[in-house]
Amino acid sequence: MKVTKAQAQANRAHIVETASTLFRERGYDGVGVADLMAAAGFTHGGFYKHFGSKADLMAEASACGLAQSADAAAGMELADFLSYYISREHRDNPGQGCTMAALCADAARQPASVKAAFAAGIDAQVDRPALDDAQPGVDVSPDGRARRIALMAMAVGAVVLSRSCPDDAPLADEILDICRADVLARLAAR
Repeated sequence: MKVTKAQAQANRAHIVETASTLFRERGYDGVGVADLMAAAGFTHGGFYKHFGSKADLMAEASACGLAQSADAAAGMELADFLSYYISREHRDNPGQGCTMAALCADAARQPASVKAAFAAGIDAQVDRPALDDAQPGVDVSPDGRARRIALMAMAVGAVVLSRSCPDDAPLADEILDICRADVLARLAAR
């Protein structure tokens, strides 16, 4: 039975979303094409009808995950967003969490297309009004951009460091607690 163009597009989108989740959970090298396609409900052979290579899918899935991460923050007060972001709940759910915190280290060792997807996603996130404490009059000055980059780096770094510790290690929670308190204090001081 022939698949319609609309169904093929929906199937591709489903594969990309599934890949985005699996890559955040297991890393790029932790997911094979066969496992990914099975998780999406398709056969391994259908992969190359949608993508030229796994690297092509990795770039598209990264862009998808970065957009989903940005959308999740939309409409939240910055302090509330950062309180959640630098938390055990976020730390313990990488598949549903931020793509940057889950895959930045992996992306650094991937092809240029994956790095480009990350650069575009990070740049878009840095330029989002939600990352500036001057809402609704967003500070577009170089200093404002520098503050947003620093906040993002601290938040992502806290989650990455915490995830690198054993789940039951007191240090994992200590990192989150100290970094969350520091970031929120910096926001309150402005």
